[in-house]
Amino acid sequence: MLTATYTLVALSVEQTSVRTSLQSLQKLLQSNFLQQRALTPGQVEMTCDALKRLYESCHWRKLDKFLIPAVRRATGAADKLIEELDALSQAAADAMAAALRVVESATLDSEAQVRQFCAAVEQFCVALLARIEREERELFELAASVISGEAWFAIANQMLAHDAYRQESRGGERYPRLARNYRPRPERVQRQGPPMSFVH
Repeated sequence: MLTATYTLVALSVEQTSVRTSLQSLQKLLQSNFLQQRALTPGQVEMTCDALKRLYESCHWRKLDKFLIPAVRRATGAADKLIEELDALSQAAADAMAAALRVVESATLDSEAQVRQFCAAVEQFCVALLARIEREERELFELAASVISGEAWFAIANQMLAHDAYRQESRGGERYPRLARNYRPRPERVQRQGPPMSFVH
């Protein structure tokens, strides 16, 4: 069980990083954007970039790469939960697409447009935060009860090898492609400077 505990703690660290980034984005909306009657192109671009990075970071977590496949192999009892988790990810993808459509349709120079954009971003954050909460509350507990000690050892080794590979290739693209469920329409906002990162 020591290996299982180590693995779940390592996964929890990753969860905390993504949660903190999502909450930071929510705070930006509530304390800044919602008080404005218009958003600058730089603010819009920064937010859209953050949405894409956060979505990708959720999709490429070790949890999705290693833990969920192991749970699937161990039991069919997790199928419904995993489907519901995937539905939350799809809800986030849909909200991100809605935010990008707002940006494509007009410049955000009215209170109504700002609120529409912020509502889509908030829905994105809420969906991914709900997924993270259910993973920690339900998936981790299920995994601890159905995955064997040998399988936990294999997961831990996979995670260590993954970290070593990431360390060696640091400086390259962090996530090689967009997540499979995300297919945005082309953006009109052009890059004007380095985006602000919400992913730690």
